Amino acid sequence: MRFLIVRTDIRTAADADLAAAWADRGWLRDEQIAPEERRQIVRAEDRDAALLLARALSTVGAVRSGRQRVKVLPIDEPGRRNRPGFR
Repeated sequence: MRFLIVRTDIRTAADADLAAAWADRGWLRDEQIAPEERRQIVRAEDRDAALLLARALSTVGAVRSGRQRVKVLPIDEPGRRNRPGFR
């Protein structure tokens, strides 16, 4: 399975937005509607390589200070969902 390693900026949330999300038991951020701004994208062919790259990106000063984050996202193989018997 392939992986995508993404370094993104962390959006700040206003106190009112945080209180509204807490009161409604909703989400503060929805990545599908408004994704965080991407700073760097790297691809890896297996999980071990993805975790090694994520660990390396985590040493960036902005990540260590909490202004950015590193995400490891699995990517399905092309055409895999179309195979018979796939669940």
